[in-house]
Amino acid sequence: MQKVDTFRISLLPFCILIFSIFALMIVTYLAVSVPIFQKEGPQIYTTNIWKAAENNPDEEFYGVLAAIYGSVYTSVLAVLIALPLSIGFAVFVIDYAPQKIKEPLIVTTDIMAGLPTIIYGIWGAFVLVPMLRDYVMYPLHKHLGFIPLFSFEPAGGYSFLAAGVLLGVMVTPFASSIIREAYRMVPFTYREAAFSLGATRYEATKILLSYIKPAIIAGILLAFGRAIGETVAVSLVVGNAFNIHPSLFAPGYTISSLIANQFGNAFIYGYMVSALFAAGFFLFIIGLAVNIGSLIILKRWYSHAQRF
Repeated sequence: MQKVDTFRISLLPFCILIFSIFALMIVTYLAVSVPIFQKEGPQIYTTNIWKAAENNPDEEFYGVLAAIYGSVYTSVLAVLIALPLSIGFAVFVIDYAPQKIKEPLIVTTDIMAGLPTIIYGIWGAFVLVPMLRDYVMYPLHKHLGFIPLFSFEPAGGYSFLAAGVLLGVMVTPFASSIIREAYRMVPFTYREAAFSLGATRYEATKILLSYIKPAIIAGILLAFGRAIGETVAVSLVVGNAFNIHPSLFAPGYTISSLIANQFGNAFIYGYMVSALFAAGFFLFIIGLAVNIGSLIILKRWYSHAQRF
């Protein structure tokens, strides 16, 4: 017993270190963001103005509303794409895939989840964007341009849609792994009970998916948290323009791509660094809230599933 207590105490410094780093990150973001908060207040988050003045800091004004809009827009698109793909892949792998290809499929998706994001970004810029522009954006804009979603002329193809599709592809392996493991954990007796009542395979699948609904929600929320913080890949395909437009084909900015593009020359301006840290702090809070919420949901479901 004493050895166990000693071992627990020996692990305490590592826990303290992790939480200290986390707290230091929050303090750093807040401390560096103070100048822009004092100068602009909440307008940093409610305006779409990006005015840099190298020689006169008083003329500077930074609003990151367009970047917030773009982050949420592209992440929602990614979730809408990833949700059916993740659920469909999880069901296919567990219930329908032949044993010979089941493990290779799982390994492939795990590899995709771990690939460097720059790989996705290059593929998106040179393959995905031209394909979407020529075969999706132009036809929809030509025939359905009167609809706000398709009203923006897709000149280059770099747009919210391209970023959303790319993010959807990137987060699908991540979300599907969570949904797959939850679906695998459904007790076999539940499957037997569904079939014994005369349910078809489709009906049985619907029943089992309803059982893991909290895990599906948690997986999608985690995928959303990952999508909203993606940087390099999105920067290559989103268009990088301070634009708030309802059209899928319009170029835009995300918070991550804004920081990546502007941080290199931010130090020559009086308030730009502070503004970028303020944007990063907003993204930090969103990601923290989404991940905490999804982990709570997932933990509750696992504790419920282990009772059966």
